Amino acid sequence: MRKIAVVGLGVAGSYLVSRLSTEYEVVGFEMCSYADYYPPCAWATSGSEMQKLLSPVGLNFEDYVFYKGKEMCVDLGSSRFWMKLKGLCTFDKLSLERDLVDGHNVKFGVHIKSTEQLNDEYDLIIDSTGFPRALLPKLSKDYIIHTLEYKVKYNKMPIDDFYIKPMNAGYIWFFPLGDSYAHVGCGDYFGRQRYFLDAFMREHGGEIVKRVGRPLRITPPPMCQPYYAGKVVGVGESIGTVLSVLGEGIIPSLYCAEIFLKNVQDLEAYTAEVLRRFSPYKEVFDVVADKISGRFSFARDFSKLLKVFRYMKREEGHIGVEVRMADIIKIFFSKATSSIR
Repeated sequence: MRKIAVVGLGVAGSYLVSRLSTEYEVVGFEMCSYADYYPPCAWATSGSEMQKLLSPVGLNFEDYVFYKGKEMCVDLGSSRFWMKLKGLCTFDKLSLERDLVDGHNVKFGVHIKSTEQLNDEYDLIIDSTGFPRALLPKLSKDYIIHTLEYKVKYNKMPIDDFYIKPMNAGYIWFFPLGDSYAHVGCGDYFGRQRYFLDAFMREHGGEIVKRVGRPLRITPPPMCQPYYAGKVVGVGESIGTVLSVLGEGIIPSLYCAEIFLKNVQDLEAYTAEVLRRFSPYKEVFDVVADKISGRFSFARDFSKLLKVFRYMKREEGHIGVEVRMADIIKIFFSKATSSIR
């Protein structure tokens, strides 16, 4: 193998351009122009875990941190509680992704819709396009959270730390960026994100300086096969590496990229290791789907919820939040109103 194309320069694609370029001839492609590109997520992650993941590319994650949280307010409407944070922070995702590809052969403003556009020039093509899954076979069943986010400037911050308001089909978030800015967003399975988000804005005010919206795949990796077809292989959200209960995909996508790097010459081994690493995502998704549909029952589904808790407890390091069973129960038994289809 000599030449590799990386299509999609989000966090996984940018990381792979940086890592693979030490051994292969790599070209990265991004459909947005360099000036217009803006990563569409809340820019929150676990600082300690990101520090480890970035060590092979020589970047210091601390250089990108905007705000380090202490606790997260969880607003259930009729009540609130606070979760202790374990390294959760917001960071300059745009600068990080640009620095990962700096000095490498990347082409912005080039929309790769099919492998034919790349001719026979590449031995391997990585689909890191995220939700579009542009170059892999389409999924027969796909589950999507619709998201909308505003970057908001405040004269006085209305909330002094991380904040979420769970709903049965998504949640509202307020994540501080420092210097009187925050990312304020909403994800909702039923497409009501603008309604909920604008209601939050009317209550708390602020000047909207940036709007970003996009679908987010919550279909877990076991339901996103195939991971490769011909010379195309998927990495990151294109194969479902988003933890559905949180909508968090930054660190999982980097985990997926690491698995790919270990198995770049053996895609069967890559498939097997992705399935092993992300098998709990299917269990988490099943509970989330029951929650959205209104089918969740404490008596019937407690064992499933317990598995979700145990997994999240083991993964506190990458989630960045202290996970307690009592808190999980409160969130899953908050008010539910709609059904999944």
